[in-house]
Amino acid sequence: MTSYTTSDIESWERFYRANFINTLTGFKSVNLIGTVNELGQTNLAIFSSIVHIGSNPPLVGYINRPVKAAQHTLANIQASEVYTINHIHPSFVEQAHQTSAKYAAGISEFEEVGLTPEFRENISAPFVKESSIKYALTLQQIIPIELNDTFLVIGKIIAIQVDNNVVSEDGFLQLDKAASICSNGIDGYYTTELIKRYSYVKFDIQSLKIS
Repeated sequence: MTSYTTSDIESWERFYRANFINTLTGFKSVNLIGTVNELGQTNLAIFSSIVHIGSNPPLVGYINRPVKAAQHTLANIQASEVYTINHIHPSFVEQAHQTSAKYAAGISEFEEVGLTPEFRENISAPFVKESSIKYALTLQQIIPIELNDTFLVIGKIIAIQVDNNVVSEDGFLQLDKAASICSNGIDGYYTTELIKRYSYVKFDIQSLKIS
């Protein structure tokens, strides 16, 4: 096993360092975020930083890169305050990855990569029709992270679409049945398989013995 120090990490070539640190954190949820701009033009971008914030109220966050690097999604969310998050499946992973390209403002990634925008009543942002698990959110808070000029964007879930065979009796979503994929780094994609579900762990203070 090799050990690395801060000076080692800082000495690495830029892309080597990015790949190493990005994959070091392990597998991540990867999704497509759908938005519209003030002219109603659709936008679609891939993100691997989606995180559960809380269930009551139902809050989900994601990290938006610095504005210079990824401005359209954040600008659209700020303008409309509505967006969608869509799971990615093996049948369209290549198209999903292509949305990471830096398209000019006003160009729809939906059209460029061949995915289908889907709209629901009273929700201005587009869903990805091909996705089996997707949900819409309203913007709640944007928290600047000064350390690297990124932003934590937090939204509240207002609508959900899920294939029926994915939902268990206790509300657990069997993502392997939907073939939702995960990612590692910026260009590695993986399928998933459930190992086992365990019962809720309770700490029994009565079982402690003091010697």
